[in-house]
Amino acid sequence: MTREALTIDALLVGPVALLPDGRSRSGIHKLPAHDARWLSATGLDGDSQADLRIHGGVEKAVHHYPREHYAGWASWSRRADLLASPGAFGENVSTTGWDESNVCIGDVVRLGEALVQVSQGRQPCWKLDVRFGETGMAREMQARGCTGWYYRTLEPGWVRSGAQAVRVERPHPDWPLSRLIALLFARDERFAPEWERAAELPALAQRWRDTFARRVAARRVEDWEPRLSVPPQDA
Repeated sequence: MTREALTIDALLVGPVALLPDGRSRSGIHKLPAHDARWLSATGLDGDSQADLRIHGGVEKAVHHYPREHYAGWASWSRRADLLASPGAFGENVSTTGWDESNVCIGDVVRLGEALVQVSQGRQPCWKLDVRFGETGMAREMQARGCTGWYYRTLEPGWVRSGAQAVRVERPHPDWPLSRLIALLFARDERFAPEWERAAELPALAQRWRDTFARRVAARRVEDWEPRLSVPPQDA
């Protein structure tokens, strides 16, 4: 059974900054917020994203990443410095006890004083490779399915490290994020009936619903390379 309440181990925010390649800008570099931060419809006060076409917005107001995934990453990555504390993956919320297997799409959570809802998983991109200096980081996250998840804000409010995250409603108990993430990253056309079901989930972010619906209509999976491959230097 999912624990219904957890402590927020860390709340993290950060500005847009250059990545280590010196040419790419990202909001992935997060630092602990030691005071309470206001969570609005579009995110935490003091937090920023570089490309608002892809990151941020009402369906990605907050990114939550399970701290327990770090142990697995430590055996894959050389970057012990980044993995020594929460924030390595650009998350806003770090906890221990919830992961993609026991969090469901549409779960409503009291996050501090704010009320949020799980809206979608994460689709990792090449900026993870650049941040860690390790080719294939985004592909590995996709393969493992340990992507974390995003919340949409239902009721704005104050959030701080040490506050409680409490699950208060579960409208889709048959749809853990692990199921949705596996479907999103499945290329086999035999999953088309499941894609069709996923496209009808009312709590799922519209972009994910549209992706599943396009697959069903086209009978093929979209090209992931632009998202996963680091652009060439002259791009």
